[in-house]
Parts: sequence; C-alpha cells; structure tokens
Amino acid sequence: MAENKEQKGILNIKSQFIIKELFSYIYKKRILDIIIYNKQLQKIIEVDIENYIENYKKINGKYKIIEKNGKGREFKLNNNLKIDYLLFEGEYKKGKRNGKGKEYDPNGKIRFEGEYLNGKRNGKGKEFYFNGKKQFEGSYFNGKKWDGIGYKKNSEIVYKINNGEGQIKEYYYYGGQLEFEGEYLNGERNGKGKEYYKFGKLRFEGEYLNGERNGKGKEYYDNGNLQYVGEYLNGKRNGKGKEYDYCGKIKFEGEYKNGEKFDIWFKLLLKLLISILLHKINLDYFIKYN
Repeated sequence: MAENKEQKGILNIKSQFIIKELFSYIYKKRILDIIIYNKQLQKIIEVDIENYIENYKKINGKYKIIEKNGKGREFKLNNNLKIDYLLFEGEYKKGKRNGKGKEYDPNGKIRFEGEYLNGKRNGKGKEFYFNGKKQFEGSYFNGKKWDGIGYKKNSEIVYKINNGEGQIKEYYYYGGQLEFEGEYLNGERNGKGKEYYKFGKLRFEGEYLNGERNGKGKEYYDNGNLQYVGEYLNGKRNGKGKEYDYCGKIKFEGEYKNGEKFDIWFKLLLKLLISILLHKINLDYFIKYN
C-alpha cells in the first residue's frame, strides 16, 4: 500500500489575496482544504473538497466548488474577492456540469432549471423571466434549444421549435421586450433576422450563419437612423460597407476587415510601396550581377 503523505504550503501569494492550501496525497489523489484570505488576513471562503484538484477552479472571477457527493456550486466573486452571488448549483462529473442543475441571476432568481451533459445544457429544461414566468420549456441539445415552446412574459405562446428549426422570437430577461426575431437552424440563428433595442426600435436586420451575423445587413442608431450598411463575417463587419453618423451623414465608405475600417486608398498605397520596393530589389540585383 502506498504511503500517505501530507504537505502544507502557501500558494499564489498576491497583494490582493492569499490562498493557503493543505494537500494530502493519497494514491496520487488529493484531499484539498482551501482557505482564502484578503490582504487584511480576513477569512473569505473555507472549503473542504475530497476529489481531484481539477474540480476546484478559479476562472474569470468565478469559483467552482465541488462537494464530496458530486453536487456543487459556482459563485461570482466581487472586486474584494468576496462572494457576490450564487451562479449555479447542481450535479457534476469530472468537474463539469452533469445531471440536474439550476442557474441563478444576481438577485437569486432562477434563470434556468434542467439537465446538463459535459458542461452544457442537454436534455429537458426550462428558462424563466425575471418575474418567474416561463420563457422556454422543452429539450436542449449540446447547449442549444432543440424542441419546445417559447413564451412571452405574459405566458402567451409565441413560437415552437422542432429539431433545432423554426421561426423564433427571443425576449429580454428583465423587461420581456422583443430582442430578436428570425430563423433558427441547428438550434441557433441561421437565415434572416432582426434585433431590437429594449425600448422597441430596430437595432439590426440582416443575415445570420451559425448564430452570428454573416452576409449582408444593416445597423441602426437608437434614434432610428441608419448606422451601417454592408457585409459581415463571423459577427463582425467585413467587406464593403458604409458608416453614418448619428444625424445620418456618411462617415466612411470602403472596406472593413475583421471589424476594422480598411481604407481602399491605404490599400492602394500599400500595393504601390510594395511594387516600388520589389522594383528596387530587382534593379539592385540587376546592377550587382550585370
């Protein structure tokens, strides 16, 4: 039988916080006690975990705490490294959400309740508005809505989705205003669609592919004036387009690349400079060897 070993130590000392960890090595597994202090050495979190260390993670300000029986919780921390609110509670397997679980908003209200597989929504589930009314009920596949019914804030049925396809309407969580309407394929935005501001005015209309803006489209300011008309690729302006100011006057006309303006004159100048450079190289080569 392998000998049990224990090791104490301080890991990751920073000006903002100190993490003190006690490791007990047993058969290459670790029983982990974690105590987190702030810079005044006030205790913030104390956690007991009996599992692989992979089950404890700090990612983008979120702490995931896996308990002995496979159930666990995820918390959002504030700037003072204190728990702000509960993000998720439910079942885990190998450090990922697996089984039944619930997601919460910052006010402690349930946003989603259902089943997970490999960290994603998978199986039966329900989404809720801030007022507690159902937003969607049905089944999910690989994190996407797949079969089910969508509701308005007043519980009116507004769409049905089958095998990831349908004409969908999405509404804002808090106010219940229309956020998006358009075509779904494979559980995400595919085809033509429209996006709206919270106060109801049109924000975007155009084409989507794999859940992102792709193809031709138009963006609008909150006053209704046109902001941009042109092409998109992977959710960003890409290709030919025109941009307008808030009052409707044109600001830019030309090409975009990966969301950034790519001036045609700069492009031509760049080609000219490259041409001159290549010509000079060829000329120097001719003089040197002839």
